[in-house]
Order: sequence, then structure tokens, then C-alpha cells
Amino acid sequence: MNKLLRLSISSALISSSFLLALVSGKGQPQQQAGPPQIKQSLRHDVSPALRDIARPPQPRAVREAEPVRRLPVQLLETQQQDPVAQINVGPLVGTTPGLNFAGVGNGDYGFAPDAAPPDTNGVVGATQFVQWVNESFAVFNKTTGALVMGPVAGNSVWAGFGGGCETNNDGDPIVQYDKINNRWILTQFSVSTTPYLQCVAVSTTSDATGTYNRYSFNYGSSEFPDYPKVGVWPDAYYISFNMFTSTFTGAQVCAYDGAAMRAGAAAAQVCFHLSSAYGGLLPSDLDGPSLPPAGSSNFFLNFGTNSLNLWKFHVDFANPANSTLTGPTNIAVAAFTAACRGGGACIPQPNTSQKLDSLADRLMYRLAYRNFGAFESLVVNHSVTAGSGRAKTTSVRWYELRNPNGTPTVYQQGTLTVDGTSRWMGSIAMDKLGNMALGYSASSSSLFPSIRYTGRLATDPLGTMQSENTIQAGAGSQLRNLNRWGDYSSMAVDPGDDCTFWYTTEYLKSSGTFNWSTRIASFKFPNCQ
Repeated sequence: MNKLLRLSISSALISSSFLLALVSGKGQPQQQAGPPQIKQSLRHDVSPALRDIARPPQPRAVREAEPVRRLPVQLLETQQQDPVAQINVGPLVGTTPGLNFAGVGNGDYGFAPDAAPPDTNGVVGATQFVQWVNESFAVFNKTTGALVMGPVAGNSVWAGFGGGCETNNDGDPIVQYDKINNRWILTQFSVSTTPYLQCVAVSTTSDATGTYNRYSFNYGSSEFPDYPKVGVWPDAYYISFNMFTSTFTGAQVCAYDGAAMRAGAAAAQVCFHLSSAYGGLLPSDLDGPSLPPAGSSNFFLNFGTNSLNLWKFHVDFANPANSTLTGPTNIAVAAFTAACRGGGACIPQPNTSQKLDSLADRLMYRLAYRNFGAFESLVVNHSVTAGSGRAKTTSVRWYELRNPNGTPTVYQQGTLTVDGTSRWMGSIAMDKLGNMALGYSASSSSLFPSIRYTGRLATDPLGTMQSENTIQAGAGSQLRNLNRWGDYSSMAVDPGDDCTFWYTTEYLKSSGTFNWSTRIASFKFPNCQ
């Protein structure tokens, strides 16, 4: 989240009455948000080939991110058992391993971290895998795992572009792949100077090292646009923010004119700003070759009190004033309590009293959408308190929603096994058969933070996951009052076969501070061919 900010917003400024508010919407009727805010991009151009302008990361003094900007969630812990906690698990998750190689991190490819957390995310395209960590990214061959380009500074993409996008390298990055049009989308914010900008680049081909159509979008100078998250949809590229002044002012959701951006033309954004009752929204992100029904809105989701809230964003770039954001539809789910008393730091590690941040005040990226023809599915996860008493720990709650275009229902939900190990910072997706994979971090007082995943076949009993696999065992704890971890990870599905999952997140090779490493791994279920 906000790694290189010069801006400081103290959590002490957030009033107790604000913290006791619930990001809920429960009992509130659906309503039309509005009117839409319509702005043209501040500037745009076409870049030279990225391989020709990319520059290595610039050495900087190591530093911790600014205080995490918390969202309003229920503060009081409940003592009830999680009603959908999985007690019994099946055999080891039956996947076929693919690649497992080092991502950008400490000592790999000449890289040295200088900020935390790494904001690890990555996505797979036609022939490449692109991983972006805070400030830097790299391109890999998806068949061999060989390094194609990088690590390079994140703002290399905007070399020669001018303004904050070129001069600032402020992080909160997202890399996406538009599977419909075979284009890469690279984006990070510029917030060291004002106006606050979102810097967005859309490739002109399926080669991540080629040329890009580059854009900057303006969010003013009064509200800070934190934690941007991107979803690809047929009619637009959708993005969400958590907006802050000295306090949280509400979620903002925007649609970028993807068709114009792919053409390199002037492009508009259409935005809606919700009240401070709502934060942590995620846009739906398309997986698979089957598009949503014609004219389908993009879906936005957050969680409330024992519930999920769903919005529908319909954008009309021909007449932007006709754009609508409708909702929320409140969807009851099994009772839960956000981990670590509303999202704080409570994840234990070996040989230290330093706890890690759960970021349990929001859903975890991505909100993955898939159209199976007979039904539509959304899958998502977040971190909850599981167990009770001395057995209380943090675990991942996951959901599959169906029929989002009609009356949305919870088709299945579950909380991963409660066994004394904390599991958090998850990312989830489905393959073309409806098999599911969920990656996450795992840690305890006797287990160094490690990278694991679990999954389920579409034919497994509803609400259950199989036993987990380890992608990378951790070999150290994070020390010296640095509790930030994540702030997100990424599970992606290969558009080539629509079967292979790719997961990336962080771990440590040895105990220390600002010495994180990352891993990139692929796998698939044998029944998906």
C-alpha cells in the first residue's frame, strides 16, 4: 500500500465513532450512486519499446511504509465457533506441479528490497509471466521461467512521459493481462507530488517488453487514492480505491475507456464516490474465454457484518452521464469476525514477539469472475478469526457466489482448517472446469512464514478444500518492529490452456528486516486438459 509517500496520515486521527462504524450496508435499500464524475486523462502518449527505455531500480535507503490506512470494520471479537470451519480435510491437494522459481526479491537477479511490504502480484499472458513488486518488476518466459527483462524500476514504463508518473516511483502496483485482447496493463500510483495520479499503460501487443499506450488520470490533491485494485471487463478496465483525507472518506470506483486506451486515443474515466460506510471494494476480473452476458455490468464487492455487499457498475462512454452504479445488494454469509481485531497485526512467527499484519479489514485481491454458460461465478477470500480460546488463530474464509446478474446467492463457503497455524493474505481463482485454487501465507510460533496453497475439484463436497501443498518453506521471521506483510498476493489462470494456475507471494530466506524474497509457481489439476 502507499510505500513511498511523503504524506503521513496518522491512525490516531480516526475518531472512535468512525472506527465503530461498520462497512456493512445491511438493511440499507439498493440505490443509485451518483452523479458520475467524468474526467479525461490528464495526458497520454505512445512509448518506445519498454525493453529500450527500462532502467534498473534506483538504490534508496530502506524504509517502512506509512501507517496502514485501516477501514472501518466491526471491532468486537465474537466467541462463537466459525460455522463453516473445515475440521476434516481430504488427501494432499491433487495437482500436477509446473514451474517453481525465484521472483523479484532479496539477492535474486541482483535485486535488493528497500521498502516493505512488497505488494507482490503477477499475471500470466500468451508467452510471458510479469511479476511486479513494490517499485520494480520483471518479465519471465512462462515456459521455462527464464528472466526476459528486469528487474526494472516501476516508473521505467513512463520514461519520457513527464509529470509525476515519470518522476515518482510510488508503488501500489498492479499488473493485469487483458485476455480478450491480449494486452498487458501496468499501473501504479504517483502520490509523492500532487495532483495524485494513477499511471496506466496498456501494451500495443502481447509482448510485455514492447510499446505501450500510456495515460495518467488525475484524482486531485485533497483525497489520497489508496490501495488501487484493477479488474478487466469487456467494456472497460475497472479500478477501486480507498479514499482518505485525515480520515477515510469512502471507496471510489472508476471505469477507464479500455477501447480508447488500446487504440492510443484520448480516454475518459467515469467514477463514483461512495460514503465512508463502504470501503475495500474489489472489481470483478474476467477469467476464461467466455464473456459475461452482453451488456453485463461489472460487479464490485466488499464485506460487511456477516455479509457481502454487491454493486453493479454500468458505464456508458458514448454518453458518460448515463453511467450507473447500483447497490449494494446485501448477501448474508456464515458469521465471521475479521482477524486481528479488525485487521491489525497478530500473526505469530518463530523466535520473535513481532507479529505480522493480517490486513483483515478488506477482501483480498482478486474478485475472479467466470461464465460457465449455465451459471456465472465469483470467487473471493478474506482473513477471519477461527477457533476460540488458546486455539484461536487466523484463517482464510473463501466464497463462491453465483447468479450475480440476478439474485446473487452463496453457492459455497468455507474457512480453512483450524490447527494452530495462521493462514492469511490469500488469492483465489477457478479453472475452466470449476476446480479452485487458493494460495496464501502460513505462519505460527514454530513455522516461519511460508507459501502454501490448497484447492478443490468441482466435484468435491461443497465448502471443502483438500489438504495444502507447500510452494516455499520460509526460513526466517520478519524482525525489528516491521509488521507489514503482503499487502496482497496473486493467483492467476493461464489463458493458454485455461487450466494452469500461477501463484506469487513473499517469504523470507533468513530472519531480518527489509530482506523479503518472492516465489512464482504454477500447477494444475490433472483432470483439466
